[in-house]
Amino acid sequence: MNERFGKWFKRLGWAGFLFFLVKGLLWLIIPYLIAKGFLSK
Repeated sequence: MNERFGKWFKRLGWAGFLFFLVKGLLWLIIPYLIAKGFLSK
């Protein structure tokens, strides 16, 4: 399993890793902000 992950990581590089990291964090943060009422007017 680690071999496959290593190949994908080398293929994507840091830019791909950061993209998916930010995307994942936004998927968590945006619904939280909506639930708290920060994004609704």
